[in-house]
Formats: sequence, C-alpha cells, structure tokens
Amino acid sequence: MKELVRCSWAGSDPLYRAYHDEEWGVPLYDSRTLWEMLMLEGFQAGLSWITILRKRDAFRKAFHNFDPVKVAKMKEADVERLLENPGIIRSRAKIEATIGGAKAYLKMQAEGEDFSQWVWKMAGGKPILNTTGVVPAKTALSEEVSKALKKRGFKFVGPVIVYAWLQATGIVNDHALKCFRRT
Repeated sequence: MKELVRCSWAGSDPLYRAYHDEEWGVPLYDSRTLWEMLMLEGFQAGLSWITILRKRDAFRKAFHNFDPVKVAKMKEADVERLLENPGIIRSRAKIEATIGGAKAYLKMQAEGEDFSQWVWKMAGGKPILNTTGVVPAKTALSEEVSKALKKRGFKFVGPVIVYAWLQATGIVNDHALKCFRRT
C-alpha cells in the first residue's frame, strides 16, 4: 500500500498526523469553534502547536469547553487557579487574553456580528487556495484580520498568529501541493 503524502510539518507523531489528516485546513464555519481555535493559537505564541494539541483537552476543561459566556465571567480567582494548572500554558497574559477574547466575541455577537460570517466575509466567502506552494508567515489578509480583531479588543492576534489560525480553520488552504488533503 502506498504511503499517503502529507504536508511535511505533520511528521511522524500520531497526534500531529491525526490533526493534519482530520482537522487542519478543513473549513470551519461554527463561530464558537473558530473562536476556540483563535484562543488556542494565542496560547501557541512562542511555542509549538504540538504542545497545544497535547494540552487541548486540559484547555477545554479549564475554559469551560470554550463557552464564551462562561469564560467571560471568569474572575481574578479563576486566573489564579489557572496559573496553578499544569495541564495548560500558565501565562497570565494569555489567560487574561482568553477571558478578554470571550468578552470581545460576545460584544461582536451582541452588536449583530456573527464571528464566522465576519471572518469568512473578510476572506471573500470561500477558502483561499494557496497556488504557489510557498507558505508565508503572514499575508495582507492576516494583517487586515489582525488589525480588525485588535480593534475589537482581542489580544495575541498578531498577523502571524492570525495567519496560522486562518490555515488551521481552512479559511486558507495551505496544504502542500502534493498533500492528499489539498483537494
């Protein structure tokens, strides 16, 4: 049987391969899931994605399955508790950014802005296929989305983090030209 051709970053780690094969680059349209992925990308800043994948279940437990209503209600005592949680990345700035991100998400919702519709509209309404085979760290779109997210109060949403998020959620298709998941 012929081995599947994957993006090189998927490597040989079974968790990473499963993530690549089943999730990465699959277009996401659910607002809450898109928000969860953006928050996880923020935690990834300065670290490797495999670190976040290995801790994803603990993050979900710590942040109430990324229910923005519950996360937005978290207080200083919750932050202190999370700073003691070895299952997640214990960064005060990233924890507070997630709580603030929940508030920003809910504010968008209250103002009639659906998170999914908003980001997909910015991307032109359909996945953007990278035809060059060269994967940039950021693009004009990620810079525009980053700026718009920051304006709405989100943190840890620089253009590089946003581009990784756009890739992960299938808004941008950056699968390698010969990867079986490209089409």
